[in-house]
Amino acid sequence: MKILIINGPNLNMLGIREPAIYGSNTYQDLCDMIEAHAKEIGVDVEFFQSNHEGALVDAIQAAFGDAQGIVINPGAYTHTSVALLDAVKTVGIPTVEVHISDPDTREDFRRISYIREGCVATVKGKGLPGYLEAMDLLANMRK
Repeated sequence: MKILIINGPNLNMLGIREPAIYGSNTYQDLCDMIEAHAKEIGVDVEFFQSNHEGALVDAIQAAFGDAQGIVINPGAYTHTSVALLDAVKTVGIPTVEVHISDPDTREDFRRISYIREGCVATVKGKGLPGYLEAMDLLANMRK
C-alpha cells in the first residue's frame, strides 16, 4: 500500500511557526517520524508539501492510480478550498484529514472544513502523532 502525505501552506515552517500551537518539531522531524511508522506498518509513503492551492490539487490528481490512501493536512486551505474537496472526490482515494491542533477550539473561521466532506475520517488535536493515526486508519481499511 502506498500513502501520499500532503501538507499545505506553512507546514514547511513547523518548529518555527507558533510553537505553542504546533510544537517545536520541524517538518523534517515529521517526515522522519512518518517514514519510521510506515516501515513498522508495512506501507510506502510519499511526501508532498506546497504553499500553493493548485499544486496541492495537482498532487491529489497525480495520486490517481498510484496511491491507495492520502493523508492531508490542508493547512489554511481547509477553510477556503472547494478545489481540494473536488480533487479528493474526483480521484476517489480514501483520504484522512489531519490537523496538528484542534481547529474546533480555535478561531470561529477554523471550524469550517470544506475538505472534510470528501474524507473517510478526520484526526485533529493530536499533534504530529495524529499523522500516524491517520496512516493506521488507512492501512486498516486495506485489511
